[in-house]
Amino acid sequence: MSASEDIVFTCPDCGETMVVNPAMRDALVANGCVVCGAAVAESAFEVADAPQE
Repeated sequence: MSASEDIVFTCPDCGETMVVNPAMRDALVANGCVVCGAAVAESAFEVADAPQE
């Protein structure tokens, strides 16, 4: 994954969606959702599609 790729997090519990960097992804997996506190698995993340030019 390059530094320019966005990682999209979607909370499996509350549905909150946000773009995160790799460090924030690691923090979410370790500590849970920042909105509702639910446990977060790697499956809650996906690489965003590149913008169409």
